[in-house]
Amino acid sequence: MTGSEMTKLYDTLLCVPGMNENVRLNQAISRKQLLLLSQVLEEGLQAAAKDKGSVLSFFPPEAGSELQAIIGDCLEKAGLNGLNEKLKGFSAK
Repeated sequence: MTGSEMTKLYDTLLCVPGMNENVRLNQAISRKQLLLLSQVLEEGLQAAAKDKGSVLSFFPPEAGSELQAIIGDCLEKAGLNGLNEKLKGFSAK
């Protein structure tokens, strides 16, 4: 599929009734798994920002910032914001 066809496909999927409704997830995971999940998602968002053919490029621009907000919210609820920032400091060096 071409990029424009993929954009039309995702645009169609996002127009399905109910796609804008919030979903409540009651999932208990360990802090270790949450930290790993947040790192994987953040790396994926950074890579997607550089790759114009990534899945994220087929979504509205605010999708990435919404995912980043969800990551931040989860880390805050788990009390892992400080640890996450310090880990980022190591990888930046």
